[in-house]
Amino acid sequence: MSIQSGKFFLIIFIIVLISPVLTSFAIFFVDSSPVLQYEIIESYPHDTAAFTQGLILNEDFLYEGTGLYGESSIRKVELETGKVLQQYNLPDKFFGEGITIFNNRIYQLTWKKQTGFIYDLETFRLLDVFIYSHEGWGITHNGEYLIISDGTSVLRFIDPLKLKEVKQINVSDSDTPVDRLNELEYINGYIYANIWQTDIIAIIDPETGKVNSWLDLSGILKDVKTNEKIDVLNGIAFDSERGHLLITGKLWPKIFRIKISEN
Repeated sequence: MSIQSGKFFLIIFIIVLISPVLTSFAIFFVDSSPVLQYEIIESYPHDTAAFTQGLILNEDFLYEGTGLYGESSIRKVELETGKVLQQYNLPDKFFGEGITIFNNRIYQLTWKKQTGFIYDLETFRLLDVFIYSHEGWGITHNGEYLIISDGTSVLRFIDPLKLKEVKQINVSDSDTPVDRLNELEYINGYIYANIWQTDIIAIIDPETGKVNSWLDLSGILKDVKTNEKIDVLNGIAFDSERGHLLITGKLWPKIFRIKISEN
């Protein structure tokens, strides 16, 4: 081993000792899958009181799920202006989490109550309630199954009619489990998962659970005026017409339209 290599591994060892969050960065980008680059195309206003837990673009409107006890909601939002066009507030005892739209229904998770809600897409009328045996974090679907994260390295596939789990996958990169999987979006055959408390998105093969590549969004807020209340990145929506991602976070002032490249 060269002196420089020895220094490199010493730095990684120190990072591992210092912080679990920094440890994750070390795991992600040392001997791991490719890291993709991004370009900001434009940005839009975002409600700085919205503790974003889920984000979807559907027919040119954003649908957003928000969290916090007493402040959780689902919303229909005008992308260009950030104006809230429609809103349903959850009872105060529920902490709202991820949302997805499937067959003209909105599915919403809650954090610790092991309870999910199903709403009519047009009216936001509550249609049904479902129960699960774990925490609820992020949710998306692949056209056949709902896909749910619970803060671990496990993703669960749920039958949307029976609302029963049909399978699980364990997410890993270079045989290292990748946990803290949070907000999810299914895009062109891959699951995009934000890693909680980071600006990193894992791009996951849904058949194997292997991370195909990483999207590092570090610095996305560098030119935006923020305040001490701003929280972590936690919003991924896909614009299928333009092939772009829409990215935001909890209490962020902006939603960013980004283009991904491998260089």
